[in-house]
Amino acid sequence: MSGALDGKIALVTGGAQGIGRAIADGLEAEGATVVVADLNPPPDGIQADVSSEKDVERMVDETVERYGGIDILVNNAGLYASLAMRPFTEIPLAEWRQVMDVNVASMFLTCRAAVPVMRGQGGGKIVNISSGTPFRGVPFLLHYVTSKGAIVALTRALAKELGKDSIHVNCVAPGFTISAGVEAHPEVVEKLRDVSIAARTIQRDQVPEDVVGAVVFLCTPAADFITGQTMVIDGGQYFH
Repeated sequence: MSGALDGKIALVTGGAQGIGRAIADGLEAEGATVVVADLNPPPDGIQADVSSEKDVERMVDETVERYGGIDILVNNAGLYASLAMRPFTEIPLAEWRQVMDVNVASMFLTCRAAVPVMRGQGGGKIVNISSGTPFRGVPFLLHYVTSKGAIVALTRALAKELGKDSIHVNCVAPGFTISAGVEAHPEVVEKLRDVSIAARTIQRDQVPEDVVGAVVFLCTPAADFITGQTMVIDGGQYFH
């Protein structure tokens, strides 16, 4: 069977597990050739620290060398579950900077490296993974929430800049998702699971697969007239 993404090359950062892995599988199911980049990638993936300028440039170069181009970039890599929830006055500056590097600067670096490739091909699709937290104003994770809000702003500004190049830039903002990375931190699940479910219109756990449909759609020709947008996928916890 043919898929909507047949012949497309997709690069997914942080794609070894959780939401990133589910997105990679969803893109592959639609026919895309998927390249997974991660700190701990699968055997056929690319090892990369997306906060490193050199790693990101090598990641893009390797993808182009192996597959001939990049049609889709999904910026999914980020820090979350390993962060302690605490008053903002107790967040060390070094941790603040690390979150900004991994969650925001990484997307600047990946887009800067991949966009020239997309321009040379006549266009492309970029999907940035944010979070529902900046829309709800979640406390005690100020650096994380700020970083995820910055991703929405980055998406809008970059979409304006790249529209003339037929490069679409959109954003998906999941709610609290029960992924492998989150489950590895039971204290996070204990604090957030019940309150998140209770606040949703659809009152159940959110799982990585809940995010896949929106990301895949934004990468297909069906979304060719959509750019600069953010889709909040949280089971109806936030309406806008």
